[in-house]
Amino acid sequence: MSAPFKKLALIGIGLIGSSIALAARRHGLVDAIAIATRKSETLDEARALNLGDVYSLDATEAVRGADLVILCVPVGAYGSVMETIAPVLEPGTILSDVGSVKAFVHKILAPMVPKGVSLIPGHPLAGTEHSGPAAGFAELFMRRWCVLTPDADTSQADVEKLSAFWRGMGSQVETMDPAHHDRVLAITSHIPHLVAYNIVGTVADLEADTQSEVIKFSASGFRDFTRIAASDPVMWRDVFLTNREAVLEMLGRFSEDLSVLQRAVRSGDGAALEAMFTRTRAIRRSVIDAGQETAAPDFGRPHQSDIDTAPDSVVRDHGGGDDA
Repeated sequence: MSAPFKKLALIGIGLIGSSIALAARRHGLVDAIAIATRKSETLDEARALNLGDVYSLDATEAVRGADLVILCVPVGAYGSVMETIAPVLEPGTILSDVGSVKAFVHKILAPMVPKGVSLIPGHPLAGTEHSGPAAGFAELFMRRWCVLTPDADTSQADVEKLSAFWRGMGSQVETMDPAHHDRVLAITSHIPHLVAYNIVGTVADLEADTQSEVIKFSASGFRDFTRIAASDPVMWRDVFLTNREAVLEMLGRFSEDLSVLQRAVRSGDGAALEAMFTRTRAIRRSVIDAGQETAAPDFGRPHQSDIDTAPDSVVRDHGGGDDA
């Protein structure tokens, strides 16, 4: 039985790209994998890990002849990458990505997509605070959501083919309007990251003795913030710059709610505080009911075949690195 795709080209090979390579190969989803990255040391690391079949510093060479191309670079680099690879994309190719914003991706890539190429942006909601080719592991996408945001006129056969690819790596797939995706992710991922960066940044600005005590006595709440704030700074810079409208909208609502809490604390309004905490507790229960309660791969559900072969990274805590 032949694989769904003959040649997969991965442009960029960090945590997500390397995990795709490992998962696609494990599950027989591609015949060959081509990897391109700008840094020779990163390419050498990918080669040493045997992540692909073809390795190149030239994205056009990796893309040539590929029927699936996935951009795994920061979204701010999409424009320049697309200018490079567009002339060699062949009709019948599916072009996708793993970026954390989607309206921007459509805006930047769609005008440059050659005729006969299907643009189907994607976002796997999975990641850790670790980065680089060695951070990847095949189980990363198991029972994680992957959101696809095709245009209305995109070939449904191609959408289903790419959906099957992600399902083959263990993901649950949902299609969504790109603008709606960006609003949802602004509150579920982007604002939490912004808050984490701010809180940890506040600690960084404290005087040395207080800072050392905060670090020494870190409780679970602050510890979780530091894990999120350790995420890739370039990737998150681009997220906030390219999803600014949705982020600012949700940040405004967050600021209003924070002001309400501030007034309740200042005035000693225990009833208001308890009412808020009761509402938020119900949200937590909803998260548990939805099976989203743990960040472990496959939500902590063991699979003996995976346990036997899983790398140490499988048990790492989720830090939101690419789960944007």
